[in-house]
Amino acid sequence: MAELKSLDSLFKQSLFRIPDYQRGYSWGREQLDAFWGDLINLCKDRSHYTGVLTLNEISPDKVEQDSKEYWLIKDHSYRLYDIVDGQQRLTTFTLFLQAFIELFRDFSANEGKADRNVYLTETLSISDAEEKYLFKEKPKNGFRTYKFGYSDDNPSYEYMRYRILGEEGGGRVPETFYTLNLDNGKRYFKERLRDWTEKDILGLQEIYRKLTQRFLFNKHVINNEFEVYVAFETMNNRGKDLSKLELLKNRLIYLTTLYTDEELDHAERTNLRNLINDAWKEVYSQLGRNKFKPLIDDEFLKAHWMMYFGYSRRRSRDYIKFLLEEQFTPKRVHHEVVQRVGLEEQCPATIMEADDDNGDGTVSGEPMEVAELQPDQISEYVKSLKSSASHWFSTYYPRKCDNLTEEDIEWIERLNRLSMAYFRPLVMAILKKYDDDPVQRIPIFREIERFIFVVFRMSGYRSHYCESEFRGAVHAIDHGDMDLTKLKGLLEERNYFKYEDFHNLLQKKFEEGQGYYDWYGLRYFLYEYELQLRSDSRHDKVVDWDDLKKNPNDKVSIEHIYPQSETDAWELAFRNISEEQRQAYRNSLGNLLVISSAINSSLKNDAFADKKNPKYSPDGSKLRNGYADGSHSEIEVSRYTDWGPRQIRERGIQLLKFMEERWKISFADDQARERLLFIGTHDGEGTDI
Repeated sequence: MAELKSLDSLFKQSLFRIPDYQRGYSWGREQLDAFWGDLINLCKDRSHYTGVLTLNEISPDKVEQDSKEYWLIKDHSYRLYDIVDGQQRLTTFTLFLQAFIELFRDFSANEGKADRNVYLTETLSISDAEEKYLFKEKPKNGFRTYKFGYSDDNPSYEYMRYRILGEEGGGRVPETFYTLNLDNGKRYFKERLRDWTEKDILGLQEIYRKLTQRFLFNKHVINNEFEVYVAFETMNNRGKDLSKLELLKNRLIYLTTLYTDEELDHAERTNLRNLINDAWKEVYSQLGRNKFKPLIDDEFLKAHWMMYFGYSRRRSRDYIKFLLEEQFTPKRVHHEVVQRVGLEEQCPATIMEADDDNGDGTVSGEPMEVAELQPDQISEYVKSLKSSASHWFSTYYPRKCDNLTEEDIEWIERLNRLSMAYFRPLVMAILKKYDDDPVQRIPIFREIERFIFVVFRMSGYRSHYCESEFRGAVHAIDHGDMDLTKLKGLLEERNYFKYEDFHNLLQKKFEEGQGYYDWYGLRYFLYEYELQLRSDSRHDKVVDWDDLKKNPNDKVSIEHIYPQSETDAWELAFRNISEEQRQAYRNSLGNLLVISSAINSSLKNDAFADKKNPKYSPDGSKLRNGYADGSHSEIEVSRYTDWGPRQIRERGIQLLKFMEERWKISFADDQARERLLFIGTHDGEGTDI
C-alpha cells in the first residue's frame, strides 16, 4: 500500500483542480455531520483513514502560459492535478479551513490586526495557513492562484473565489444549488466551531491539527486518459452517488477524446468539449435558479430523453441505461472498417459525405473507417439539452421567467396546483417548440388542465391512464411530427367524462363519512371558484394557494360553515334533520368554504351570525375578522341572512353549475345535480347514500 499522506503533506507544492466533467459540491447535512463526528471523536495520537484521493497529473507542457497556475509550475516546481475522486472531501476541508480562519479574525482580541499577526496556533498565522492551503499571491501584480479550486468554466468557480474565500471584486456571482451547498457547508462549520470556542481555544486548535495532520489519504495518480474517465464513472463519494446527469457529462467528454484527428481536429475537439461544458453550466444554472428548492436533475434528464429520443415504457424504467449503454457508448465511437460499396444501404446517413462516383447512390474505392456515433450527433443532443433547461424551469416557476405572457403564467400555475403528473415533459416540449407563439400555447394548456381535472380528479381514473400516449406526444411535438391542433384533438378524444364515475367516487367518500371534504379535487375546485369571483369583482382580494395545501398542521384553509362539532346555536336550523343526515350536510359541497389567512381558527363552532362579522373588544379594537372581511367566497357567503339545509343546497347547486361551465361538462338536469350533493331531494327527507 502506498504511504498514507496527511493534508499537510498533500498540499505541499501541489495544485488541485476539479475538472469540467465533475459535478459541484453535493454534500449536505448528513455527510457534514459524519465528517465533523470523525473529527471531534478522533482520539489523541490516533489517525483517521479518510480514503483514496484519485488524481490525474496534468503534464506541465499542457499548462497554458497565460493560466494562473503557470508561474507556480514553471518557477516553483508545483504539480497540477485534476481530482478524479475525492473532491467532496477536499472541498469540505477548504470550507472548514475558511470558516476556521474567519472565526479567528472575528475574535475581539484580533480586531484591527493584520492576518500575519493573527495566529491560529502558537506558530501558524492566518497568512501562513492561507498560503499553505488556500492560495498563493504572485509578487508585484498580486493575483491569487488557488491551491484548490474549480476549472474556470465550472459554475461554482466564481462563487468559491468571491463568496467562500473572500476574494474582492466579485460583483454579481451566479448561484446554483451546488453553490448553496458550498455556502451551507461553510456556515455549518462556523456554527460548530463557534460552539467549540465556548469550551476553550486550545481544544479548537487541536481540532485544526487533527484535520491537517491526522486525516490521512491514499494518494493514487492515474496517468492514462482512458482510465481517468472510467475511474470517475465507477467511483462514488462518501454517501453521495453520482447523479445520472453527472455521469452523462463525464461520458460525453470522454467520447470526445476517442475520435481521430481526421474526424475532430484540435479546434473542433475543444469546441465540442466547450459546448458540453456550456450546456451543463446552463442546465445546472436553471435547475438551481430557485436555490432553496432546486429542481431534481435526474427528472429533467429523463424528460429530455423522452423528448429527444422518444418514449418507451420499457426503456423508461431505466432510461439512463439507454443513454450510457446504448446511445453514448465508446463502442459506437470505435471505428469499423466499412466497404465503400452500396453505402446508402450499409452505413448510417451520417457518413454519406463521399462522392457519388457511380451516379446511382453507390461509391467505389478503398474501405473506409467510420464511427457509428458522429461528433455532430453529440453536438445536436447537447444543444437540445441546453435549450430545454430554461423551459423545464418555466414549467415549475413561470413567474420567474421573462419570456412568458401573463396568461401563460396563469395556466402553468394552474397545472402546478393540480399536479401536472406525466404532462410536465409535454409542457416543456410545447414551450420549447412554440417559444415565440403564445397564441397557440394557451388553448393546449387549457385543454391539458381540463383533462387532468375531469379525468383524474372527477372521474377517478388511475394515474397512468393514457400515459404512454401523451408521453409519446412529447417527442412528436419536439420533432414536428404532431402539431398542437392534433394534440388538442387527442386530448379531447381521450377526455372521457361519465357522470356515474363522479357520483360513485363521491358516494364512497360520503359512506366513509368525509364526503366532499375528502375529495382530492376540492381545494383546486374551490380555489378556481374563488378566482372566478375575484375576476368579477372590483376588489382584488387574494387567497394564497399555499394556505390551501394540506400540511401536518392542516393550516386553516377549508371551512365547514355548518361546523363538524355542533353547538346549541345550530340546533334550530337543523332540527328536522337526523344526525346521519346532518353529517352529509356538513360535508356537502355547498357547506365548504375557502377562507383566507386573515380568518383564523377562532371561528370554530360559532353561530353563523357570529362567523359572518368581525368581533370587537369593549374598547373597540378588533379581536378577529369574520367572513365579511375575508376571501371573495367568504364575502359571498356572508350575504346570506341565515345558514341551514336550504342554503347548503342552494350554494351547492350554484357551485356545480360553475363546475359545468368552467370545465365544459354537463350534469343533464337539476335532479342530476341534486344527486351529487348527497343531501336528498328535499330538506329533511334523507340522503342519497
